[in-house]
Amino acid sequence: MKTSDQSVSRLRHTGRRAQIVLALLLAALCWAGAQAPLPARGAAVPEQSSNVHLFYYSWYGNPQTSGDWRHWQQGGHTPPDDVGADLYPSLGAYDSGDYAGAVTRHMQWIKQAGVGVIVYSWWGRDSFEDRLTQGVMDAAARYGVKVAWHLEPYGGRTAASTVEDIRYINTRYGSHPAFYRDAEHGNRAAFYVFESLRITDWAVLDQVTAGNIVLAQTTDTSKIAHFSGMYTYDGIAGATAPGWADASAYAKQNNLIWAPSVAPGYIDDRAVPGNTTPTLGRANGATYDLEWSNALDPAKGGLPTWVSITSFNEWHEGSSIEPADSTPPAGFGYQTFDGAYGRTGAAAETAYLDRTKYWATEFETRRGGGTRDTQPPTAPGAARAVPASSTSITVGWTAATDNVGVTGYDVYREAGATDVRVGSTAGTSFTVTGLTPSTSYSFYVVARDAAQNTSPPSGTVTATTGPPPGCSPGTGDLARSKSITASSTTQNYVAANAVDGNASTYWESANNAFPQSITVDLCAQATVGRVVLKLPPSSAWGTRTQTLSVLGSSDGTTFDTLVSSRGLTFNPATGNTATVTFPATTKRYVRVNITGNTGWPAGQLSSFEVYSS
Repeated sequence: MKTSDQSVSRLRHTGRRAQIVLALLLAALCWAGAQAPLPARGAAVPEQSSNVHLFYYSWYGNPQTSGDWRHWQQGGHTPPDDVGADLYPSLGAYDSGDYAGAVTRHMQWIKQAGVGVIVYSWWGRDSFEDRLTQGVMDAAARYGVKVAWHLEPYGGRTAASTVEDIRYINTRYGSHPAFYRDAEHGNRAAFYVFESLRITDWAVLDQVTAGNIVLAQTTDTSKIAHFSGMYTYDGIAGATAPGWADASAYAKQNNLIWAPSVAPGYIDDRAVPGNTTPTLGRANGATYDLEWSNALDPAKGGLPTWVSITSFNEWHEGSSIEPADSTPPAGFGYQTFDGAYGRTGAAAETAYLDRTKYWATEFETRRGGGTRDTQPPTAPGAARAVPASSTSITVGWTAATDNVGVTGYDVYREAGATDVRVGSTAGTSFTVTGLTPSTSYSFYVVARDAAQNTSPPSGTVTATTGPPPGCSPGTGDLARSKSITASSTTQNYVAANAVDGNASTYWESANNAFPQSITVDLCAQATVGRVVLKLPPSSAWGTRTQTLSVLGSSDGTTFDTLVSSRGLTFNPATGNTATVTFPATTKRYVRVNITGNTGWPAGQLSSFEVYSS
């Protein structure tokens, strides 16, 4: 629920729970025909599609331009840093009357998105939005953007007043170069009537539909008498497309317009505090792709007349494709576009504009009888990985090739059954950060193109991060003064006594509870080939045999057996010292596992020394 400047409730959605698990539909699609004449097969795709319509809002104001805050404070917020939206605009809390600044930037972005028509949110004659219309249209005209109309449910709206509104808009703005008329449908202007179901009798529309296209907001074909067609607006419904196939078929049979609406997501709990349903997560762009795929899917009606996008800048409902700040004001819980289509940081801000351009081109290509790009890039070559620091590894590769063009690469870390995408880039190298020191990692790279075709993976490459800062295994006793842990201890006979260089202090495990273990972390991968174990050299320590094995690990989790279980004798006559050797190997962790002691019912060591040979 949201409130306009005219204090009119605007229920955009049903109340159903809509937390939807999304799956991106990436299979090649065979598209059906449309109800309107199509461009000639093979016709050039226009830079800006006049068949993609983008809902646009001019209801924002700030003190610098309009003298007061408008709309940004919705939900009880205090702009400029605290606004009634879950995303924060990259332009900040702008004013819709800032034609030279915010509005001009909007039109540049809309052109970048490949969109040729905005659907202007209009709240009646002499409303705040009506007074801004001329300035918005002037800015739109400079960037080849046309303006259609979203007739909103202002107080007292009737079917008859709507007819007069259509006449007023045509008279006042019809001569403007940005005024949209659809050449494929009699050069008529386009009007979307939001919440048309509030009014049951629309017979008076017959007075204006000969010269205008007037769309009802519904898929219920029993509710569209006197209208020129249908649209949906609801960005949540686009994920499941309820009734779309029937609406499309009816439109085609009756020479009507079908303009389903697609959206990147929906969330309004800052604009409507306490509201948590319905919501629809963006899923890093998968939601938007799914809705576009549904709009063009033959099983859901095939090619529509137009595709309408909810929205460019309806910030309160979280449906905007306008760039959102990648570093919004802290402390307010804002989301960002980070991760959208593999982009991060500032590069993610325009991710939805660029994806709109892809889909607008795709739509026009289908309308022209073209074919989808289904050829994947080749696999990236000559992959390599080198440690960049104790917590990072740089992965590099040679560029893949593609019939159209490679747009980026995704880097994956092997992690068993489910590998992890650790980053994306347009270049041919990527530094993976946040890794664990002295740890081995394996990576591979996948290329992708604009159609999201993905290549086979590159070869897998492995590298080991460097040791922690200030950490070096050194020479001699590699375990001296290193971090050491034990399965248990008794009193003050702690594990650290075994690496302190003092032969008189010792570790002792819990008594009468075998097996017991003690593990030293060498702080980095090191070559190990010999372990020297000692007990205090005093004759008070009688001869005893401890049954033990020696294990090694690179990650502290998975251990290999370096020396199998055997009895080692500690005799005061020979310094209570026992030595085991094994083939040299590279490990970071060395463990002694003790299963018996003939002199005392516990594991005991005064020295745990590790050597390279």
